[in-house]
Amino acid sequence: MNRYPRDFHGYGPTPPDARWPGGARIAVQFVVNYEEGGENCLLHGDVASEAFLSEIVGAQPWPGQRHWNMESIYDFGARAGFWRLHRLFTDAGIPVTVYGVASALARAPGQVEAMKDAGWEIASHGLKWIDYKDHTAEAERADMAEAIRLHTEVVGTAPRGWYCGRTSVNTVSLAAETGQFDYVSDTYDDDLPYWMEVGARDQLIIPYTLDCNDMRFATPQGFNSGDQFYAYLRDTFDTLYAEGAEGAAKMMSVGLHCRLVGRPGRIRALKRFVEYIKGFEGVWTPRRIDIADHWRAVHPPQRRAVRPSLMDRDSFVATYGGVFEHSGWIAERAHMLELGPAHDTPAGLHNALVRMFRSASEEERLGVLRAHPDLAGKLAAAKRLTAESTAEQASAGLDALTDAERARFEALNADYMSKHRFPFIIAVKDHDKAGILRAFEARLANDTDTEFTTACGQVERIARLRLEDML
Repeated sequence: MNRYPRDFHGYGPTPPDARWPGGARIAVQFVVNYEEGGENCLLHGDVASEAFLSEIVGAQPWPGQRHWNMESIYDFGARAGFWRLHRLFTDAGIPVTVYGVASALARAPGQVEAMKDAGWEIASHGLKWIDYKDHTAEAERADMAEAIRLHTEVVGTAPRGWYCGRTSVNTVSLAAETGQFDYVSDTYDDDLPYWMEVGARDQLIIPYTLDCNDMRFATPQGFNSGDQFYAYLRDTFDTLYAEGAEGAAKMMSVGLHCRLVGRPGRIRALKRFVEYIKGFEGVWTPRRIDIADHWRAVHPPQRRAVRPSLMDRDSFVATYGGVFEHSGWIAERAHMLELGPAHDTPAGLHNALVRMFRSASEEERLGVLRAHPDLAGKLAAAKRLTAESTAEQASAGLDALTDAERARFEALNADYMSKHRFPFIIAVKDHDKAGILRAFEARLANDTDTEFTTACGQVERIARLRLEDML
């Protein structure tokens, strides 16, 4: 099967209301990334110096050499930046989540003690602050296990959350595989938590952010002043707060780094934002683990009973072969398409099926039209319609006609078939009996090319209505 794993549908046009505690209109969650002492460095057994997220924009790794300036910049985050952030959030009474690199935490006993005393959550940020894109799954799994072990040893409790950041394609599934984490944050794909099916496990995903993130102080075309950072955070908050006021509460993540926003010229912008959101009612500022606990209690995982994209060919055709009347070949061809999570909805599966109908030859499409029964015709009277057609015709009262109405339908059916050589087709669920008769009489006057196009459109509409009943 040609299957596409990425999920472009998500919650679709109607995301759930988060129902945050106390009826909060928004959850604003602050993350402090603690990476200092876990970055690439020869002292840490790495082959080159660090080159990522520092004041030296565009820095390159130095193979076989220590980079004194880079190390010093990271040192600032531990020595000064962390404490500036600690004072800001403790003074504001806002608990944060720390993404703690295990090897960095092991080199920061004073900071770890301060995090714990403040009631901050310390989630795992991996074993080392390195890139895993070229690691094998086995090597990454081993580092993940060591990160959990070392974190537990240093902090005193095992991490309940995970965020690697510099990931491979295996990171999320490996984290879920451990069964260790109440949430994983290595995605950026939503404004709300969601459940991901990873084998037999339902893994809670709490998406993170790279836009409301001080890392953009250290990237080309990022923030070059605190005012830009503050304005972006404020505008994001205002948008999400307004959506919450309309009944669709969301989550806002703010990503911070001790060595970046911890600089005196930037911390003021963060403080302004904290003061700004305190001026609104209905703002919840939880730790990430608090969001996880809430979501698990209020929005537990609910696996879809039917996932068309995961069906084998025979099951797929048996289930959806009748969506287009007596035309199972459409389902057979659709099953061969690149299907994925986006096709496990009425709109998605309908799109896959109608693509095959639209790309079929004119003769094949004509065969689909001719497979449809007459409205209130002889097959209906003999109770020889498919279950779908029987229910559809009954929904418009076509199973309870007067003698005069039945005679009128029979005459129209005969005239229409004589002129166009295929039966009159209409999505009866969209109409009542009188409306169907009016449409019948009006369309009888169309030329056959126009009516062929109209009938094909109605066939597609019928298919969509049937799928909405099935999914």
